[in-house]
Amino acid sequence: MADTTGTAGPSDPAGHPLLARHAAALDLFTDRVHAVGGDQWDAPTPCTDWSVHDLVNHLTTEQLWVPSLVRDGATIESVGDSFDGDMLGPDPVASWDTAAAAAREAFREPGALDRTVHLSFGETAADFYCGQMISDLVVHAWDLSRAIGADEKLPDDLVAFSVREITPYAADLAKTGLFAPAVEPPRDADVQTKLLSLLGRRV
Repeated sequence: MADTTGTAGPSDPAGHPLLARHAAALDLFTDRVHAVGGDQWDAPTPCTDWSVHDLVNHLTTEQLWVPSLVRDGATIESVGDSFDGDMLGPDPVASWDTAAAAAREAFREPGALDRTVHLSFGETAADFYCGQMISDLVVHAWDLSRAIGADEKLPDDLVAFSVREITPYAADLAKTGLFAPAVEPPRDADVQTKLLSLLGRRV
């Protein structure tokens, strides 16, 4: 289950530590999306075969799933192919902003983190799902930063959270096809480098 260390609880959505991390991760990726130059959408990223457009589309699609799964109790089967293909349209930045806002609000609804969501691998606690989404946003923020030449330094607290979140299931991530196999980090690697190495990134 995701790390929810803090003083506020689910009855105080605005102050819940997991939701604060989720908001910070969304803000981090949003900042990078807004920094994409008009001529950079076709640029390559550290994610194999993904351009900047593909990467932002992937994260946008991930956010679009959140209201259906968390708020509506939908299943993968009931949503079907609604979010397949290009979800960015003619204005990728606006499409990202809209999807991110919807995901933020869905997780912030009272009691949302106490629910169960139906994911591809089975029924899952919503707070665990939220933790996964945070880590995904953080790591892909680095991918996007590298692709567009933005600041690659990630916030220390989000990096530390993501390491704790991902480590228990890191060995299974490469099987999804979305992450490369882990690489051995340098002996003197900092926490961010260890996180990226865990997910197959070569810094």
